[in-house]
Amino acid sequence: MHRRILGVLAAAAVGAAALTAGASTASAAATVSVAAAAPARPAPVKAVDFTGIVALSNCSGSLVRTPTAADSDPALVLTNGHCYEGGMPSAGQVITNRPSSRTFKLLNSSGSGTLGTLRATTVLYSTMTDTDVTLYKLNRSYASIQQSYRTPALQLSLDHPTAGADVRVVSGYWRKIYSCAIDGFAYRVREGEWTWKDSIRYTPECDVIGGTSGSPLVDASTGKVVGANNTINEDGGRCTLNNPCEVDESGNITVHPHIGYAQETYILAACIGPGSVLDFNRPGCLVPRPTG
Repeated sequence: MHRRILGVLAAAAVGAAALTAGASTASAAATVSVAAAAPARPAPVKAVDFTGIVALSNCSGSLVRTPTAADSDPALVLTNGHCYEGGMPSAGQVITNRPSSRTFKLLNSSGSGTLGTLRATTVLYSTMTDTDVTLYKLNRSYASIQQSYRTPALQLSLDHPTAGADVRVVSGYWRKIYSCAIDGFAYRVREGEWTWKDSIRYTPECDVIGGTSGSPLVDASTGKVVGANNTINEDGGRCTLNNPCEVDESGNITVHPHIGYAQETYILAACIGPGSVLDFNRPGCLVPRPTG
């Protein structure tokens, strides 16, 4: 279906159905020794919910910020490149700093209701080349949104995600949370005319569907966004629209029917400077740049 991947057509959206004390002294001493030698674990975070999640007209997304963002900076919304309101960017196309007035419904933490509507001023970045992301700049700061809705933005991780990590795909469109693990990483994922690098492959539990496009992939141990959900092989097809394939460094093609993928976001997060400005010269900024 044209313009699908994991987004949905506006017409389809209208008709969519609204997812022990007796231990010996020696044993106790051994236990203390092992505990003391064990590496420190990250501080636990609260269960992943719909805090910071938004719904688009055809996709899902999230209110996000970098670790160094100031409360006074314009807020950002992350979704997929193929969710861009101007149509799916063609292979090789990179869109930056384009005016936008797109709106987003900000959900409450349970996903049962809407806190309000957020509005963009700018498409800060959008592409389907090497990755599949769109990043919007809003007309309000993080502080303003926090004051109005008492909801914080999700933090973008600046680190490469980890294989085996427990993750959540949080869909604002469907108000559903999928739980699975990162199965591994695909050297290349090809779908139709587009090719994405170092994509995140899910374990089968994240059987995502149309409308989940752009959902943040949240690491359950840190609460940070490590990716943007973008596709799944629906029918076992080979490298066609809605049926992505994997291509290894030797060019060998592998198909994983009913397995989903996400695009890593640390490569874009590193590009965002003070004031929510896009700066391709920042260290770690690895997304494609516009040509010409």
